[in-house]
Amino acid sequence: MQPKLKFLDRYLTLWIFLAMAIGIGLGNIFPSSSRLMNDLSLGTTNIPLAIGLILMMYPPLAKVDYSLLPHALKDKKVIGISLLLNWVVGTVLMFSLAVLFLRHEPDYMTGLILIGLARCIAMVIVWNDLAKGNREYAALLIALNSIFQIATYSFLVWLFINVLPEKLGLANYNVSVSIKDVTQSVLIYLGLPFLAGFLSRYFLIKSKGKDWYNRKFIPKISPITLYALLFTIVLMFSLKGDKIIELPMDVVKVAIPLIIYFVLMFFISFFINKALKVPYDKNAAISFTATGNNFELAIAVSIAVFGIHSPQAFVGVIGPLVEVPVLILLVKVSLWLKKKFYNTTS
Repeated sequence: MQPKLKFLDRYLTLWIFLAMAIGIGLGNIFPSSSRLMNDLSLGTTNIPLAIGLILMMYPPLAKVDYSLLPHALKDKKVIGISLLLNWVVGTVLMFSLAVLFLRHEPDYMTGLILIGLARCIAMVIVWNDLAKGNREYAALLIALNSIFQIATYSFLVWLFINVLPEKLGLANYNVSVSIKDVTQSVLIYLGLPFLAGFLSRYFLIKSKGKDWYNRKFIPKISPITLYALLFTIVLMFSLKGDKIIELPMDVVKVAIPLIIYFVLMFFISFFINKALKVPYDKNAAISFTATGNNFELAIAVSIAVFGIHSPQAFVGVIGPLVEVPVLILLVKVSLWLKKKFYNTTS
């Protein structure tokens, strides 16, 4: 039976728009919300928001089966292609689009680059299943991306935001991101949920079994990511009441390079894999892993480094708003390409 997108995931774009509207409404009804935010902060960290961001990252990382990693080394061709697409092609493509479309708005440009550097570990399984991709390879690639993300995200942010624009003669603006702040954010908002997810998986499978963990526990915690994301958006937009007139056009400005990125990244990935004679099921797994992004991490880092009402954090929110409808269309494209270029039995 063809898998279907769950109700909550299918209408994610709608939920995000509603969360924006609720946040703006609350900001206008309760203008003292900014003071309340400060009262609930410890230094530059807002406690409720930090809890929400960590909870947002926990379910995807609890789903990752890290025991698959040793198998990655057995298929060097597929893993090599995936690493190249994710960590070279994807990052360079998003950087190029950010510079091309938003170089005169460096805050938005920085937010888009942060998204490009955060490789997808959450929704890939959904898109892969819908496109009839190889689930084991998708899970394996997600595990690999999770480890790479923890190890390299801080360095890549420093490279793509602090170094490359200047080296390429693009630094007509003053944008600099502290690698110390990014590293701290990655350790808190990716490291803590990673540890919690890893320990949950290890101890619960040991005591309850793998079948119970995958069939009972994971479905129970999966919606937490969406609820925490919507909570973050409501909080962010409650502080944006004064910018409501600017927001629609800003959404369009950010959405255009994102749409181009998703479409180009998918087709580049798909046809590179096809040229290398990768079977369709693995092709779909690699292509959707390369096309998606970890918006949760980009939002968490943006808020931690630049602040909850920063333009960078706003760009992070636009990401999933655009991703869901575009990736649903790309799933349909993938199934059409399967019929056109592969035997139906492949």
